[in-house]
Amino acid sequence: MPTTDATSHYLARFRAVLAYIDQHLDDDLSAAALCDIASSSKFHFHRQFSALFGISAFKYVQLRRLKRAADQLAFRPQFSILDIALGNGYEGPEAFARAFKKTTGQTPSQFRLQPCWDTWHDSYQLVSRIRSEHMAIKLSLSDVKLITTNDVPVAVYEHRGDPRRIGDSVRAFIAWRRANHLPPSTSATYNVFWSNPDDTPPDDYRFDLCAGINQPLAAEAIASATAAGIVNKVIPGGRCATLRHVGTDDTLFQTVGFLYRTWLPQSSETPRDFPIYLQRIKFPPEVGETEAISDIFLPIQ
Repeated sequence: MPTTDATSHYLARFRAVLAYIDQHLDDDLSAAALCDIASSSKFHFHRQFSALFGISAFKYVQLRRLKRAADQLAFRPQFSILDIALGNGYEGPEAFARAFKKTTGQTPSQFRLQPCWDTWHDSYQLVSRIRSEHMAIKLSLSDVKLITTNDVPVAVYEHRGDPRRIGDSVRAFIAWRRANHLPPSTSATYNVFWSNPDDTPPDDYRFDLCAGINQPLAAEAIASATAAGIVNKVIPGGRCATLRHVGTDDTLFQTVGFLYRTWLPQSSETPRDFPIYLQRIKFPPEVGETEAISDIFLPIQ
């Protein structure tokens, strides 16, 4: 029978392949390259990868690149479809369009115009689960810092409803920010989690997309903001436990869970009457998913 150490070593080799793929989406991800990372024979690698993760290595790479392409199509209209195709490993827009439509049911142009998020989430669900289960986050109590924050005035787009449709809210929020000259480089980006998607009926889910502003929106901006669904709010200042999350959103709730499951019971602290929120420091598609940085804030008394 295999030992626990042998099993752990085996899993670690193939988890290293997942990490390598994430960090080298722009590089050679041929079977030969991945076999070297896994220290596996080319005659067995694909069967090992498929048996462990339930998907072929080729399909995993393809879906990871198509995920990046989908983000660029949906959220970065300044990127041409040709540039997105070439930047994600396709020889031209025709091959990209075939692969994208086979996966999402839409051509890149159709997806850019009106994404069908349900189909995309269904296609990507297995990859998201693999990443959540196998890309463990290593955290310690010393990573959590206690700070006192000031009130943060924010312009907010309130997402209400199925979390699978957040992409539509993000598109509307980005369009409003762009029209009002509030890019992330000059206006901090926050997300407020009023609900937990794991225990909230989809129709009741609440999530705020926030742009930091120096003061509440002026009267002349209120009309356009209201028409766009934007409202004034304040993230209240006070004591917070803060923890930095580095990497994909697929593992974000591992970090959130660490705060609630491990840190909070040992801290003698009591949560304040405001939900957990985060500040997006770096995020796709400006940086790769593995380079994304978010600071999580747990308000405490």
